[in-house]
Amino acid sequence: QVQLVESGGGLVQAGGSLGLSCAASGSISRINVMGWYRQAPGKQRELVSTVTSGGSTNYADSVKGRFVISRDNVMNTVYLQMNSLKPEDTAVYYCFLRVGVLRDSTTDYWGQGTQVTVSS
Repeated sequence: QVQLVESGGGLVQAGGSLGLSCAASGSISRINVMGWYRQAPGKQRELVSTVTSGGSTNYADSVKGRFVISRDNVMNTVYLQMNSLKPEDTAVYYCFLRVGVLRDSTTDYWGQGTQVTVSS
């Protein structure tokens, strides 16, 4: 089985920084995409950022210029550096992993979620 372990959540003041990490372990054949989603109370889960196997990155408009995603393919780890945090960034952040299991098949995995709270 594949496990995703998240760490780095916490409470910070607006304007501060926080780093999240997510390490994947288990039987992983091929990682296509790693990234982060978040969900605030009463809101839909939304994409924050992703990085593909080729190194291409994608960011939600709301975090562009503030968040930076990076990956370590050797350690199967994805990292999210969050800078200039705003109260609206408060949410549970979920690590996301998409792996290839067959030639034309993929499987998605989710981390347990880590709380990020930004005070004003």
